[in-house]
Amino acid sequence: MKFISWNVNGLRAVCGKGFSDIFVELDADFFCLQETKLSAGQLDLEFPGYTSYWNYADKKGYSGTAIYTRYLPLSVSYGIGVDEFDHEGRVITLEMEEFYLVDVYTPNSQDGLKRLDWRMAWEDAFRAYVCGLARKKAVIICGDMNVAHQEIDLKNPATNHFNAGFSDEERAKMSEMLSAGFLDSWRSLHPEEVKYSWWSYRMAARERNVGWRIDYFLVSENFADRMVSADIHNEVFGSDHCPVELVTK
Repeated sequence: MKFISWNVNGLRAVCGKGFSDIFVELDADFFCLQETKLSAGQLDLEFPGYTSYWNYADKKGYSGTAIYTRYLPLSVSYGIGVDEFDHEGRVITLEMEEFYLVDVYTPNSQDGLKRLDWRMAWEDAFRAYVCGLARKKAVIICGDMNVAHQEIDLKNPATNHFNAGFSDEERAKMSEMLSAGFLDSWRSLHPEEVKYSWWSYRMAARERNVGWRIDYFLVSENFADRMVSADIHNEVFGSDHCPVELVTK
């Protein structure tokens, strides 16, 4: 099976930049989106052979997730069951026969880390949620997790040490997630390779490849032997992020 995850940073905007062609070309069984920035009824975008599921933020034009799937799930849930965190459209979970697929858009800690405390509480609640799922069956987590875990995962670690996405606190939460029984599929299969999935729109960062790897597929350890390959499609434009991929057997 082929999984794609992409923070599109506004689905209506990326639809004007070839999204439908990219969707068809990537030919995924599950195509997960983050930061759709939609409200219900604003966009009718369906593809033959796929069913789609959408989680919208209460706030218009903000956050949001979606999943297109070729396989009908046993069940679908939205959010993580904690009211404080379930108004921004950040999580969709599909229960499949052999695994759960969790599409997540992790909150950004924002400039000056002004939302860091909320982010830390989110991290603990989200980890508890996916660990609960993992006690039932295998789990695949994908999405923009808004953290570069290791220095290899961004171009300029020294100058970003105290910035959102590379703070000690955020990196420690990713370490806790991995210690709780999950694997970073890309880093597991490409331990030394440098490749990024997000670039600032400022200072020609993408042209200079001054980027960060903040988009992930994490898999529970009991699913690790089913990983075949992982990729980062930095040849695909349309957003400040590029799609990331996982192929399993």
